[in-house]
Amino acid sequence: MTLRELAGIGPKRVLAFAALEIETPRDLLEYFPFRYDDLREATPSVVLGARGGEDNAVGIVTAVRERRARNLEIVELDLRDESGPFRAKWIGRNRYVIGRFKSGMRLFVRGRVERSLAGPVISASTYRILGPDETYRGALVPVYHAARDLGSKTIAAAIARNFPRLLAEAPADPIPPSYLAATGYDAMECAYRSIHAPESPERAQRARERFAYGEFLVHSFASLRRRALRALESGAEAMSDAQECIDRLERNLPFPLTGAQRRVIGEIAGDLAGAMPMNRLVQGDVGSGKTLVAAAAMFVAARNNVQSALMAPTELLALQHAQKLGPLLMPFGIAVEPILGSQRASERKEALRRLAGGEAAVAVGTHALLTESTEFLRLGLVVIDEQHRFGVEQRARLRAKGGTPHTLHLTATPIPRTLAQTLLAGLDISSIDELPPGRTPIETYVLRMSRLESAYRFIRERVEKEKRQAYVVCAAIESDEDEGMGPIGAVEEAARAAAGPLAGLRVGLLHGRMSADVKDRTMRRFTAGEIDVLVATTVVEVGVDVPNAVVMLVLDAHRYGLAQLHQLRGRVGRGGAASYCVLVHPDDAPQSARLDFLLESTDGFAIAERDLELRGGGQLGGLLQSGHSGMRYGDPIADRPLFLAAAATAREIFERDPELREPGNTGLRAALLAEQNLRDLQLSS
Repeated sequence: MTLRELAGIGPKRVLAFAALEIETPRDLLEYFPFRYDDLREATPSVVLGARGGEDNAVGIVTAVRERRARNLEIVELDLRDESGPFRAKWIGRNRYVIGRFKSGMRLFVRGRVERSLAGPVISASTYRILGPDETYRGALVPVYHAARDLGSKTIAAAIARNFPRLLAEAPADPIPPSYLAATGYDAMECAYRSIHAPESPERAQRARERFAYGEFLVHSFASLRRRALRALESGAEAMSDAQECIDRLERNLPFPLTGAQRRVIGEIAGDLAGAMPMNRLVQGDVGSGKTLVAAAAMFVAARNNVQSALMAPTELLALQHAQKLGPLLMPFGIAVEPILGSQRASERKEALRRLAGGEAAVAVGTHALLTESTEFLRLGLVVIDEQHRFGVEQRARLRAKGGTPHTLHLTATPIPRTLAQTLLAGLDISSIDELPPGRTPIETYVLRMSRLESAYRFIRERVEKEKRQAYVVCAAIESDEDEGMGPIGAVEEAARAAAGPLAGLRVGLLHGRMSADVKDRTMRRFTAGEIDVLVATTVVEVGVDVPNAVVMLVLDAHRYGLAQLHQLRGRVGRGGAASYCVLVHPDDAPQSARLDFLLESTDGFAIAERDLELRGGGQLGGLLQSGHSGMRYGDPIADRPLFLAAAATAREIFERDPELREPGNTGLRAALLAEQNLRDLQLSS
C-alpha cells in the first residue's frame, strides 16, 4: 500500500508529506506528535494564567472589536464565564477571524495568558465556536511538526481517518512476548493508539516509553552482536615497534606526555599489535591532546609501512588537524597530505597521486576521502574525528578503502562513565581524563539578561585594547516573534549588536541554514582575524580552534545542557591569553544550580555525570537530543534507567539466542534486518 491509496491524500499532499520524509503508510504511523495540547478542561476565568503557559477557557462573547493596522488584523473579544470576565485577542494576519464573532456567541479559546488590571487576556492560538446549549467536550490534541504546505491538524486528520489501515502496516514488535509481559507495556496496537489519540498525558508518555524501550533493545542487541563478530575478525595489519615509536615521538616533543595520554597510547598500541582490527573510541575533554594520541598511532602505522587516513566533519577542522599533525610527524619523514574539496584541481591531483603511490603516509580530509578518486596503496589505520557526525555507511566506506584497517574514533563530547560501556558496547573505550599542564584557565561568569550590555562592553575592550576576538552564541537562528518568550535569534542579535553595543567592530554571522561553503568561508575569515565578533548558533560547538578568541558569550544559557555549555566554553582558552566564558540567563529565572556547577568545575567527565544527574530520567516527549545514538524515540542519556533496562534484556537474549532463531525473537530479528545501518550484523534473512 502507498500513501496515495490512503483516504484524503492526493498527489499534492503526497509531495507535502515527502517534505517531512513521510513516504509510506508506515512512516505516517511512526510520525509521532512532539507534544499535546490539553483541551480537556476549561479553566475558570478567575484563575486563568495562574499556572503559566497556555490555558483553555469557555465564555460568552459580550463585545467584539476589530481593526486593521500595518497589514495586520487585530481582533479583541470581551468574554464572560460564571466566575468573571476575560479577553481573547488575535494579532497578525488573521483574515479568517475577521467577521467571525458576534456578541452572544459561546466560544472555546486556548492560548497564552497575560494577567492585566482589566483581567486575564488570552493570546489565542486556537478556538471553536460552540452551540448555545452545547456541552464543551475537550480532548488531548496531538501536535505534529508541520511543513509549509502541511499543517499539524491535517497530519492528525490523515492519521485518524486511516488509522486501521495504518495499523496493518505496523512492523513486528521487537520486544519478545515474555519480556513485554514483564514490563507491563501495552500491545503495539494500543501503544500506537495512545500515541496518536491518547486518553491522558500519562498514557501517551507510557506509550512513548514503550517505543523507546523497543528501540533501545534493538540498539543494544546490535552492539553486542557487533562486538562478538569483531572478536572473530582478523586480517588487520599487525604492527610492531610501537613502544620505540612512542618513545621517539615523546623525545621530540617540547613537553612530556600526560599520564592519561601515555595510558591511552599504550591501549591503542596493544590493539595495533594484533590482527583483530582495532575499533576504539578515545574520548577526551577539549584540549586534552587527542590529536597527539592519533599522531602516535599514525607514527606506529607509518613505521610498519601502512598508511593512515583522518576524516573530520568540516574542511576547517581537517585543515587544523593537518596543521597540527605536520609538525608532529614531519621530523620523522612522515608526509601529511590534505585531501580537501576546495583544493585546486592540479593540487588535488598531485595529492591523490602521492597517496596512491604511497609517498604520503597520512591523508587528512573530509568527505572528499570517500570519493572514488581517492585511493590508498596500503591503508591500515582510519581515524574518525567526532565520529557521531558521520553516518555508519560513511565510516564503512572509508574503512573499505583499506580492506580491514584498524579504526580509531575521537570525540570531545565525554559520555558519562556509567553509560559509556553500555551505550557503545561495540567499541573499546579509552578516556583522556587529564589535561596537559599549562592550559590557560577559563574564567566563567553567570550574568542576568539585564546586564548583557556590560558583557558587550567587556567584549569591546578585549577587541579594541588587546586585539582579541569573541564568540556570541544564540540558541536559535531567528527569534520567534509569535513566541515572545522564545530564545534570542542569531540573525537579529548580530544585526542589533553590530548597530548598537558592538558598532564599529567587524561582526560576523554563522548558523546552520547557511551553505557549507558560506559557513567554511566565514570560519576561515574568523580564524584569519578578519572578523572581531562571531555571532553564531551551536555550529561552533565542536572542534573550531581560534587561539586569538578569548571571550565566549552564551545567551539563553538556561536552555542548554551542562555538557554542551562546557563544549562551548572550550572554544576559548586555546592560546596563552586570559579567557572568559559568560553565561547569560533571564532576569526572572531563579539562580541556576546547573549554571553554578560550571563555575566550580572544568572537568568534562564530571560535568557529563552532573548533567546526567540533573536531567534525571528525562521526558521522552518533546524534542529529543539523540546525541551519539541517532535514535528516534528516546535518548539513552536522558532516559538512562530505561536504556539500562533494555540493555540488560538484550544481554539476556543474546546469551541465550545470539542468532535470534527462537520463535519469540522473530520481531527483534525483523527489526534488526529492517534497519539500514545494521546490515553488517550478518543475520541471514
